[in-house]
Amino acid sequence: MLITFEGIEGSGKSTQAQMLKDALIEKGYKVSLTREPGWGRLGHLIRTIILEDRELELDPLAELFLFCADRAQHVKDYIEPRLRNGEIVICDRFYDSTIVYQGHGRKLDMRFVTKTAKSSAGETTPDMTFLLNLPVREGLSRLKERGDITKMDEEPVEFHELIRQGYLLLSRREPDRFFKINADRDPASIHEEIKASVLLRLTS
Repeated sequence: MLITFEGIEGSGKSTQAQMLKDALIEKGYKVSLTREPGWGRLGHLIRTIILEDRELELDPLAELFLFCADRAQHVKDYIEPRLRNGEIVICDRFYDSTIVYQGHGRKLDMRFVTKTAKSSAGETTPDMTFLLNLPVREGLSRLKERGDITKMDEEPVEFHELIRQGYLLLSRREPDRFFKINADRDPASIHEEIKASVLLRLTS
């Protein structure tokens, strides 16, 4: 099973992904946790280019292809082998991020972005996607408090609002896969809702 976490910056994806991993391991499941971009040597290089190198102004199309290159390698070398081995893989961001950030945010052609993003994952698709829904200003406020700001975080509020609306649109289009979660709550409450949904799927 592939479980992905999506949402705007500061929505708590990484925290919830880690909490879910810990809870499932406690239940006896074999679980791997990963993220995009950033897994492996190629992922680390791409993450640095996209999110940290402020002297490089990427063309939106180049940005799209970098995210997809990261995913193609990530799926082939990390995700697919673990899924074949019967593991649960939890991924902090997957191709839905590319669709909303490069399609809705950067305003590239939506059909092209969607096809490219999904093609980069081959035949691998998420079984469950948790969308942590949070007002944009709240998410950005959390980032400032955390103090770990990337290039993407520094985009205007309007950009982040486009991202949020893009996610909400995707969740309406695929209601069987997406679980929209109110992320404007304490992490423990959010975790309990997510954990219950996953365990129900695993035991049904």
